[in-house]
Amino acid sequence: MSNETIIIGGGCFWCLEAFFRRLDGVVNAESGYAGGTVANPTYEQVCTGDTGHAEVVRITYDTAVISLSEILEFFWKAHDPTTVNRQGADVGTQYRSVVFFDDAQQKETIQQSRDAAQNNYSQPIVTQIVPATTFYPAESYHRDYYERNPDQGYCRMVIKPKLKKLGLEIAALPR
Repeated sequence: MSNETIIIGGGCFWCLEAFFRRLDGVVNAESGYAGGTVANPTYEQVCTGDTGHAEVVRITYDTAVISLSEILEFFWKAHDPTTVNRQGADVGTQYRSVVFFDDAQQKETIQQSRDAAQNNYSQPIVTQIVPATTFYPAESYHRDYYERNPDQGYCRMVIKPKLKKLGLEIAALPR
């Protein structure tokens, strides 16, 4: 087993974490913050838009089961990569579409994946592709949010319909 990681953002981290936890080969999906200038930011700080951080998910995956290209293919479907600083009703720089790369090979894979995904959109993909920065885990109450709160309003009205649309298991998974 060979594990690798990728950090992505595409709206609320609760959604992305719930989506990616359901993919075969994903070992862990952890909500957090990346891309900003403040060390150890809090959710409240990130929400101001002043830290530069995005809500992100650090995905650890088993390369023997799922490739980075497959993860990215799902990423483009799991959110709208053509909107700047917005996903649905979530608005602000913290909700931007972004992929953080660790090296030139990851960057190339991400760019090729983006270019292929562009064929599915009439508007240009605006996802930022940037060098990885420090990942700061989100507060414990944000982690595994959907699994702990499947009947909460946002989970019922936003996450569950997206899970269904993406053909993923709707029931909460064991944590």
